[in-house]
Amino acid sequence: MKQFDGFPANMELTALPKLFFSSLLPQIDNIAELKLTLYVFRALYSKRGSLRFVTYNELLADKSLMSGLVGGEKTSADVLHEALEMAVKRGAILHLSLTQEGKPEDVYFLNTEADRKAVDKIKNGELALSGIKGSQIQPEDTGTPPDIFTLWEENVGMLTPMIADELREAEKLYPESWIRDAIKEAVSLNKRSWRYIERILENWSSEGRGDGTHRGDSKTGSDKLVQQKDRQIFQR
Repeated sequence: MKQFDGFPANMELTALPKLFFSSLLPQIDNIAELKLTLYVFRALYSKRGSLRFVTYNELLADKSLMSGLVGGEKTSADVLHEALEMAVKRGAILHLSLTQEGKPEDVYFLNTEADRKAVDKIKNGELALSGIKGSQIQPEDTGTPPDIFTLWEENVGMLTPMIADELREAEKLYPESWIRDAIKEAVSLNKRSWRYIERILENWSSEGRGDGTHRGDSKTGSDKLVQQKDRQIFQR
């Protein structure tokens, strides 16, 4: 066995949600599935855009991944196929069978709330992936603005479970249009953090917006906001 030389002082990191360690990792008992799942996190985290996915051919072409998938008499491609099936069955990743230039293509997503919505839209023909089309899918521009989860991933970063919870709580306090606008304003100022976006929303709720919309126009009103904050403080 070749000994690992260790990690350098400066290196690129890949984020993993805490839920991976507390809920998913204890369930995985196959080393190939574990390697594949970790690789998918790394591959998707390095991508950009509102919808991140990895194809079977991308996985198959990765020498580092494939060299680690060995299974005795099985080929590494067979091991990859079995690991993907296990990860999909376990619910760690989502799978779609689409076509690219008339050829079948297997596409994989993380099983996040935003990606589940996107996959449903692809299946319903409301969304097409760039360069990859479903056999019965045509691009369609509905003119509908992106939901706040998609907007976050497109402009701020990966949608972690903690951020998803924050956005869901914000939906209870403010109109969705406020949240979208707050994200856009924070991004325009290069302040890509939930704390900054939350402060924008709180200021709009207490002081009103420059477009003539005031705190009384919010979904729940400033009284509900105060009650929510008081309840959070009390729970601490």
